[in-house]
Amino acid sequence: MKITKALLLVVVAFLLFNQQLLAQKQPISGKITDSKGTPIEGVTVKIKSTRAGTSTDKDGKFTLNVLPTDVLEINSVGFKIKTVPVSSKSYNISLEAAPVDLQEVIMVGSRKGGRVKTESPVPVDVININSVGQTTAKPDLESMLNMSVPSFNYNKQSGADGSDAIDFASLRGLGFDQTLVLVNGKRRHLAAYVAEFGTRGRGNSGTDLNAIPEASIDRVEILRDGASAQYGSDAIAGVINIILKKDINKLTVNTGFSAYNDHRYNTLNNVDPSQYYTGSQLDGQTFNLGVNYGIAIGKKGGFINFSGNFLNQGKTLRALPDTNFSTNPNSQLVAPYIAEYRRAFGDGSVTSGGVQFNAEIPIKGTNTTFYSFGGYNYKHSNVYAWSRNFGDHPEKFPTDANGNLMYVPGIMHVFDPTPGQLDSSNVFYNPEEDVYIKDVSLALGFRGTYKNGWDWDISNVIGYNDFHYFGNNTFNATLPENIVGSKTRFDDGGFNFLQNTTNYDMTKRFSSVANGLTLSFGGEFRYENYKIYKGEDDSWGYNIPQRYYPMVGATRDVASGSQGFPGFRPTDVVNASRTNVGAYADASLDITKEWLLDAAMRLENYSDFGFVNTYKLASRYKLTSDFNIRGSVSTGFRAPSLQQINFSNINTTISNGSLQYIWLAPNTSAVAKAAGIPKLTQETSVNGSLGFAWKMAKNLTLTTDAYWIQIKNRVIFSGQFAATLPQLAPYMPSVSPPLNSVQFFANAVNTTNTGIDIVLDYTKKWHHNGIKALLAANFQKINIDKINVPGPLNDNYFDQQTFFSTREQAFLKASAPKSKIAFSLEYSFHKFAVGTHLTYYGMLTTQGYGYSSVPGAAAGGPGGAGISDAGLGYDPFVTKDDGSGVVPENFVYHGKLTTDIYASCQITKNVSWVLGADNLFNVHPDISATAGAKNASWGDSESGGPFDSVQMGYNGLRLFSRFLFNF
Repeated sequence: MKITKALLLVVVAFLLFNQQLLAQKQPISGKITDSKGTPIEGVTVKIKSTRAGTSTDKDGKFTLNVLPTDVLEINSVGFKIKTVPVSSKSYNISLEAAPVDLQEVIMVGSRKGGRVKTESPVPVDVININSVGQTTAKPDLESMLNMSVPSFNYNKQSGADGSDAIDFASLRGLGFDQTLVLVNGKRRHLAAYVAEFGTRGRGNSGTDLNAIPEASIDRVEILRDGASAQYGSDAIAGVINIILKKDINKLTVNTGFSAYNDHRYNTLNNVDPSQYYTGSQLDGQTFNLGVNYGIAIGKKGGFINFSGNFLNQGKTLRALPDTNFSTNPNSQLVAPYIAEYRRAFGDGSVTSGGVQFNAEIPIKGTNTTFYSFGGYNYKHSNVYAWSRNFGDHPEKFPTDANGNLMYVPGIMHVFDPTPGQLDSSNVFYNPEEDVYIKDVSLALGFRGTYKNGWDWDISNVIGYNDFHYFGNNTFNATLPENIVGSKTRFDDGGFNFLQNTTNYDMTKRFSSVANGLTLSFGGEFRYENYKIYKGEDDSWGYNIPQRYYPMVGATRDVASGSQGFPGFRPTDVVNASRTNVGAYADASLDITKEWLLDAAMRLENYSDFGFVNTYKLASRYKLTSDFNIRGSVSTGFRAPSLQQINFSNINTTISNGSLQYIWLAPNTSAVAKAAGIPKLTQETSVNGSLGFAWKMAKNLTLTTDAYWIQIKNRVIFSGQFAATLPQLAPYMPSVSPPLNSVQFFANAVNTTNTGIDIVLDYTKKWHHNGIKALLAANFQKINIDKINVPGPLNDNYFDQQTFFSTREQAFLKASAPKSKIAFSLEYSFHKFAVGTHLTYYGMLTTQGYGYSSVPGAAAGGPGGAGISDAGLGYDPFVTKDDGSGVVPENFVYHGKLTTDIYASCQITKNVSWVLGADNLFNVHPDISATAGAKNASWGDSESGGPFDSVQMGYNGLRLFSRFLFNF
């Protein structure tokens, strides 16, 4: 019996041992491809019962230890989930594409890899530039995005010097330089320009998106959330990631023509066109051409894609048709005033051309890929400065030694000409600013996977921007009499900016941690260089102190330097550099199938201002399969640009009939220190957002996101302080002619931006028909929380307002309209489509300088005893038209709706034609005049013309036709 029991125990032990042997895990391997046999990288392969797993490499291959009874679950964005029972040691698995538009798969906002945008814990817009660009007259990237993304802020400037020639944009009403731009996920360089004038972005630098050919862009991803902890400086408002095309064996050509037909405000329609510069009834004529083609390299997915763009755009000229109330009771003013200082108000002309390439080459016998992209863009812009009138300011004209006009035909104009004689009081001219911009970028990198499964990426990106001014059809009135009327073109000098960024990044996904954990680490080294180079001597020098002018019966200072934009002087020349070292850690954890948590931390050290650290936490939770809530909280920063730290120039203005020389002093100058202006340091922010994404039906999606952004130490440039102030005078440079005032860049303002973004998207296709509808809206508010005035410039209310006046505060608050709503609708049937874009631009308010003191104001306040606030730009008041008192000089631009329409036809398999009109009903902003005080306020806006530069534009109806070729 004992023997029988012993044998039984041995048998049971043997069976258990064999069962354990059978249960031991065995290695399997496989390759995962799409339906065309192309390997898919980053596919998640999990054991369904334990959630342990791995991911495929760039060749679509994976290895995993499994039990014979296990079932594999295979998941990848854009493909249907697939389950495969374990039955062998080797697998070839093909995935079927899911009914998800791959344009909705985003790369920005996480290093985890592609996500469907509604699955993201932060809001991301995806803009298909091809489809948007085909249905509008707008020929440039920023105009297209301005129409498509409500929280995107952009407007064309006029009469703002270099701002007329370059286009910057921002997000959520913040500064141009508080939005980071990436190309293929790599940091893009800033432009060399820093804005001095204009209604938006005063004191900001920015990135010129229009330097990237539209033909090269596959899509634009816009992350509307603070992301400094992930990407570094500038990403306070968000990130714009431009994804370049990878197409091969496909030639696309997009060419079109457009022109404005403003039958109301074109200067040709004025009651006296001789008072203005004029063009044609169809002005702003624009021809654009975009070409894209790619070729395959090797047989493992290598490619190189080439693109090119050319744009030629003419000037626009706008004026009120009639301002003479005495002859026309329906005129828009109450006195016979013309825009005498803006006789050539409108958009400048532009000629630009650029090329771009994007390439990837897998290296044979390795799991490493070489990649590169880059481009070159050239842009020439010719813009009109403010008008010069001999009857008011003869000191800005070439004259003989007796102060008599030396008339130069072809440049000078005469209004109301008297036959047979020249009335010099009616002579005017408009200086032209010729701006030449060169933009170059090149990225080189390698990426691959280590044997331990860590993905790596090493890259270097260099970018360079050069901005060169020339004065054209203008004069330097101080030149010798023998050349003062013949030298009409000047090299004014310019500036350039170079940025070189080196990155190393590592990422790995751990499928066995919870429902998946992605860890990322990396480092960055950045070198920046900024230069100002001087103009020729004639562009700024040769001063004649004073001259008597019979026209005005007075002796005046002769205006030195080329009119329009005086050249940079030797004292402005600078060559400044800095370096930055940064490191980050980023984690993305799928705690459950429903709950996603992202976290990031970044440390950076700048050689000029020191150390900064930022953090971010974001989360998304699926309440149902179709409804997600999401939110984030983060800290952010923006390093002051080298442009802001080092920019310097001397400009001129007229104050109370006297010529004034104003120095914008660099932050490094002795006079800045004497004024109590500390070294520029980083702007810091705290961001919060909360929202949801709801798939309301199969083809209908709604996302809503509220945001709160608090920023401290925003960089602004101050008002103008008298050079004779005791605390400043000892440090003012001795130049000829002497300086009258000085202004500074400073970390001075704390603000809070709040708002909400709403996007409703509907798409449906049936048979040969389709309908697409998109409603996107932004509602926002900007508050100024605090203004930090330096002690030496903070003696009284007057000094405080000189530092950052209510006028300047109004410009900051007007960075974006209070609301912006865009609705697009398209219906397609067979080979035809019709559609519309409706855009509502909400109200905003700016201010003038004010030419009337406030009656009865308390001493020390506005208009107080001993201090006149008239014409100084703070608490501005102007006299009412009926003379009964004064009113605040506010320029209110009420909300307006523009309507665009288009129709398209596919003529052949390879050719399509689009015809349409932007701003069909010729809607314009309100004119730049104060209600009830149009007479006194006319011409006192920032632009000086009939309109200020607001987002909706001022050029009116625009007609266009476009042909699309695909081969």
